Amino acid sequence: MSTITGGTGCFCGLFAGIFFASVASSSSSSAQATEYPVEVENCGRTLSFALAPDRAVTVGQGSTEILLSLGLGNRIVGTAVWLAPLPEELAGEGGPLPRLADNSPSFEAVLNTRPDLVTNQWASDIGPDEGRVGTFAQFGDFGIPVYVSPAECAKSTFSAGSGDGARSKAWTFDLLHREIEEIAAIFDARQAGNVLIAKNRARIEEAAENAEALQAADVSVLYWFSSLELGGDAYVAGRFGAPAWISEVVGVRNVITSKEEWPLVGWETIAALDPTVIVLAAMERRRYPADDIAAKREFLLNDPVTSQMTAVREGRLIEMKAQSMNPTLRAVDGVEILAQGLRALGLTQ
Repeated sequence: MSTITGGTGCFCGLFAGIFFASVASSSSSSAQATEYPVEVENCGRTLSFALAPDRAVTVGQGSTEILLSLGLGNRIVGTAVWLAPLPEELAGEGGPLPRLADNSPSFEAVLNTRPDLVTNQWASDIGPDEGRVGTFAQFGDFGIPVYVSPAECAKSTFSAGSGDGARSKAWTFDLLHREIEEIAAIFDARQAGNVLIAKNRARIEEAAENAEALQAADVSVLYWFSSLELGGDAYVAGRFGAPAWISEVVGVRNVITSKEEWPLVGWETIAALDPTVIVLAAMERRRYPADDIAAKREFLLNDPVTSQMTAVREGRLIEMKAQSMNPTLRAVDGVEILAQGLRALGLTQ
């Protein structure tokens, strides 16, 4: 059982200091059992839980993978918004999970599972005023708390359409680790949360050391996620999202400087920037024509503008799973994939 208090209006300027809830604690005490009720400050609202939730719906694969990584798969009664298969270590527990939709589910589909918590990755799905699935208030009318990824709460603006809003500060893994801590506290799984964070920090450290040894020489990169229409403007990574973190760790430069998470940019503009490498998102989702990586490649090779770009002419195209381009546990995979790709292309010293 849970209650929700606090405003659900403006997300403006969002929480320059993303509030740490009562779940934030020292490493020495964070492994202790949760003492209920527990309160979490989340996107300008206070979520209060009298007990650990028994029936959770995860809207967003990133959220689903966090719960699975914490050993909470038996609490998930519905999932939605999938981009790719689960990693091998989660496939056994996560494979049988019920999918309400591959993309955004309906409000009714979520309600029909009788959830006592919805975890949500994107404000464009569930937000303060509108969303593809519903609003905070709509779920609140049924007494259902919506926990939103802190990475999303940290944005300066949101989009209820096909875009993902903007950031004024760069995303870092601290936001993801905060999400793990809070979810672990809500479900009385703090020890599992500590283990997951420690494991992830070790992976990041190793990936960063390997990337530093590469010494990529003056490499610029473009991350192409998808497009509403092939040949139309492309959703490419802006300067402050997960791909920017990947670029910083590897030591390359993102040619796109927009604060938007995934701005729509025309190919004439991209061609003028002429990135050294183009990273293509690979996914099973088929919401847009350019979700298909084969379609991406065909367009780049045959379009009169893109076919003249240096990266295309010289075959400098690197495939990366779309989940690694999102602010998820898999972003560290993106460091490894990009580093390996640059090495294979001979772009490192």
